[in-house]
Amino acid sequence: MNLDYKSIGKRIREERKLQHLSQEQLAEKASLSTVHLSHIETANTKLSLPALINIANALRVASDALLCDSLVASEKAYKHSILSELDDCSNKELKLLSDSVKAIKKSYRSL
Repeated sequence: MNLDYKSIGKRIREERKLQHLSQEQLAEKASLSTVHLSHIETANTKLSLPALINIANALRVASDALLCDSLVASEKAYKHSILSELDDCSNKELKLLSDSVKAIKKSYRSL
């Protein structure tokens, strides 16, 4: 299996920008040099496992969110991920999310 380092770098950059972080800020949080982070984001260097974990922790996202299309995820893993997001929800939030999921599912299936 080949990792798509370009897509991984793009997702890291997108998440960094969503969090309004500069490369310098993320590099510092992830204990990387700014040049190294830049090379990761542009796929000019291969991303090591320790660097991936440091970046994911600094961004406070799951590493699989950064790997996304590089993973072969199972149905069970997706269900577990969804259920874990619901653990701290109130009844009101659960109702809203349930209604939203039903609407999205219906809309998706009608495509």
